[in-house]
Amino acid sequence: MMEKIGFSIGSLLKSKEILEFATIVDKNESIHSIWAPESWGKEVFSTLGAISQVTNRIKIGTSIVNIYSRTPATISMGGITLDNLSDNRAIIGLGTSTSILVENLHGIKFEKPLIRMKEYVQSIKLLLKSKKVNYHGQTVNIKNFKLLEHSRDDIPIYVAAVNSGMIGVAKKYADGVILYLKPKDELEMVIENINFENHNQKFMKALVIITSVSNKDPTKATLRAAKTLAFYISVGRIYYDSLIKTKYKSVVEKIYNDYSKYGLEESIRNIPNEMLNDFVIAGSINDCNNQIKRFKKIGIDLPILQINPVKDTNGILNYKEFTDLWK
Repeated sequence: MMEKIGFSIGSLLKSKEILEFATIVDKNESIHSIWAPESWGKEVFSTLGAISQVTNRIKIGTSIVNIYSRTPATISMGGITLDNLSDNRAIIGLGTSTSILVENLHGIKFEKPLIRMKEYVQSIKLLLKSKKVNYHGQTVNIKNFKLLEHSRDDIPIYVAAVNSGMIGVAKKYADGVILYLKPKDELEMVIENINFENHNQKFMKALVIITSVSNKDPTKATLRAAKTLAFYISVGRIYYDSLIKTKYKSVVEKIYNDYSKYGLEESIRNIPNEMLNDFVIAGSINDCNNQIKRFKKIGIDLPILQINPVKDTNGILNYKEFTDLWK
């Protein structure tokens, strides 16, 4: 299979498991990249730095680093260091995270996300060029500074986007967009709009997709993916607010209410198959490969499979089956 996919390591794997997984998928030419998230678990740049030392080929990206807890300078320094460690394989994925995480964990006011994202992308691009930077915006101020380290001038910058405003920022200022939790019909419209308005042929349209695979028990994999979907709807307010405007409004409301009252197990009982088909990839290896093709068919350049492993009979996360996907 010549068309490529990526993997997001998610938050469930231990550090040594991540390195083992990265070593294996690096040998599969169909794997474009491996991505690491950052929320309130592992720190992203040190994780990717470790991955860079056990891989030789795959690209390595942040998905995402948020634009509140770090300055453009610290993100640039992290990106440059990672790019040098990996021999020019780094991708910087930026996102806003959520107001709860930004304000309650980092103690920073969550405001002006669109303006902040635009200014972060612009200023990071300047900082990467190894020249003195003067940038004065509403949220970013850099006065006559040049970073000591340098790698590529054009490390790709992708912007994670849920709403149309952030998609617009990505199209205008970044090198790619990272989409998440959008119904397929809405995805098709977003992609058509990007293709119509953006004439940059290298602009990358990536989609992170909740994924769970098990040849032994495909049903268990589907349940695992459904739980992750329900969790994001119930805990990530930004996704609830976005999905409540879709055709799944009543289902989203029920998931949210059931999660609040009864917990995760109850919240997944009424998720229809149609909704799962729109938002997750799950089942056997063959099932998952066929579902990847459907996402590719609607115009996604890079499906990024978010690893949600099922537990085996000993309660151990079985993540190695993911390495058999897309061969």
